[in-house]
Amino acid sequence: MNAPSASSGSATPRRWPWPVGSATGIGSLPGTDIAEAQKLILGELPDLPHLPELPDRGPGADMIGRSAGFLPELPVELYTGRWQVAHRPGRDLRRTADLLERDLDQLAEQAAGFTGTIKIQAVGPWTLSASIELAQGGPLLRDHGAARDLAASLAQGLKDHVAAVRRRLPGAQVLLQLDEPSLPAVRSGRVPTASGWGTLRAVSDERARDALRMVIDAVGAPVVVHCCAPDAPLGLLRDSGATGVSIDLSLLKDLDILGEQIDEGLGIFAGVIPTLSDVDPDPQVAAHRVAGIWRALGFPVEQLSAQVVITPACGLAGASQRRTRSVVTACYQAARELRERIGV
Repeated sequence: MNAPSASSGSATPRRWPWPVGSATGIGSLPGTDIAEAQKLILGELPDLPHLPELPDRGPGADMIGRSAGFLPELPVELYTGRWQVAHRPGRDLRRTADLLERDLDQLAEQAAGFTGTIKIQAVGPWTLSASIELAQGGPLLRDHGAARDLAASLAQGLKDHVAAVRRRLPGAQVLLQLDEPSLPAVRSGRVPTASGWGTLRAVSDERARDALRMVIDAVGAPVVVHCCAPDAPLGLLRDSGATGVSIDLSLLKDLDILGEQIDEGLGIFAGVIPTLSDVDPDPQVAAHRVAGIWRALGFPVEQLSAQVVITPACGLAGASQRRTRSVVTACYQAARELRERIGV
């Protein structure tokens, strides 16, 4: 392994838009009680809390439906269990908007006076394009013009969403996470057609980057892109303007690529605490693993807790309440362990 030089881009002093030694969640949690979920996150992840997502509440709280609510010029509806383009906004979007409004009200009530960084999440343009269907069938992704319009609509919708969070928490800094689990499949031509017998053609890196940059440039807040896939395109995400990437460290295959992006100043949300396991998470083991990778790459140890945020490996919607609490607590403890090791 050829470690990047710690005297290049990584040696330039800089500040990332989150506190040193932070831990946070990916987004989704089990259950249907937003008050309890927000209380858990604010209590266990105080340095970088996030707005919880509760897909157990049903349509409109699910990953795709919730984010489709951020498309002001592209109404959708639920049809045979899938989200598809609609002629006009209907009751499905009203339910989605109502759930989000309750979540924001709960955030404002419980985090009143908060002056740190708060993370919010939404699905990115490529995963939405691969998941929402056209009215005539098939993923919206197959229509280049429609995919471009979706990205533009999402850019405006998320700009408005960031502004809504800021109005409720005027002293806070907002960090937006874009979830792009389907991006590798979009880039490699692995998104199935409506029939399931074929796949849609691959989207070029230029198109992928341009749509992401359109959204990132519009929102007016720093953006972290979450992609828990072995082939997450770290360089493309950095070139799109992302401040950081959120990845599952257990899926990482090439440390050199990670090192190159760290060297360029990309923040790393390190998914190092397993989400679904019968074994209680060990924060010391997690901290040791992250520190070991950092040392292997040859970066200054004092930079670690500033550039790296500790997270679960993925979302927690499928976990038990007990497992959820143990995972988020372990994330905080692992981040504290790293901070104490380097004396910050």
